[in-house]
Amino acid sequence: MTHPVNPTHRTRIKICGLTRPADVDEVVAAGADAIGFVFYAPSPRSVSAQSAATLLQRVPAFVTTVGLFVNATPDEVARVVAVAPVSLLQFHGDETPQQCAAIAAAVNRPYIRAVRVGAQTTREDLLEYGSAYGTTGTLFAGLLLDTLVDSYGGGGKVFDWSLIPEELAPQVVLSGGLNVLNATDAVTQVRPFAVDVSSGVESAKGIKDAAAIRNFIGAVRLADTLPR
Repeated sequence: MTHPVNPTHRTRIKICGLTRPADVDEVVAAGADAIGFVFYAPSPRSVSAQSAATLLQRVPAFVTTVGLFVNATPDEVARVVAVAPVSLLQFHGDETPQQCAAIAAAVNRPYIRAVRVGAQTTREDLLEYGSAYGTTGTLFAGLLLDTLVDSYGGGGKVFDWSLIPEELAPQVVLSGGLNVLNATDAVTQVRPFAVDVSSGVESAKGIKDAAAIRNFIGAVRLADTLPR
């Protein structure tokens, strides 16, 4: 069955793992809705709070800034946010719903929770995640669905999009192995609220490619015009 195009929907786009001023400028100019900064030292895309603060100064109003944390303590998150006041938190480790809610409340920021989808993940699991985090309070802003890999953070791999329940899809951020070649299909099939890309628009780890960013955003915008 073909679903009609929803002319009022525009898939939001987050570009994550920015480390350089030029990349921030390019992402903003290309029309991304959100920019992600990684505060996880083992990541090749990690930035310090002070470096992020400098990059944040280049971000205009109405572009959401996101801080990605992995198993950070409340004090660690608070110290980062005090220096680099990102507008949204992204938890990408083993944080429980209660831990996410407590940290978000401590720094007064909404949060999204990354869920790593693997071969054993079921549709029911994803619905349960949404329910569990949704009951933590008003600071919960949604799930980000990424691919389960050995390490924390993105692994540049795609998971089975058909696992995403249709009723959950409009609320999630789709991540995991997205790039210009599959972005149109991903959005057309899933119809997520937003997509998140990092390695798919890079020339090297932590180094974004301006043409790839523009082409990726174009591929997502194309999907918004197509029937499902």
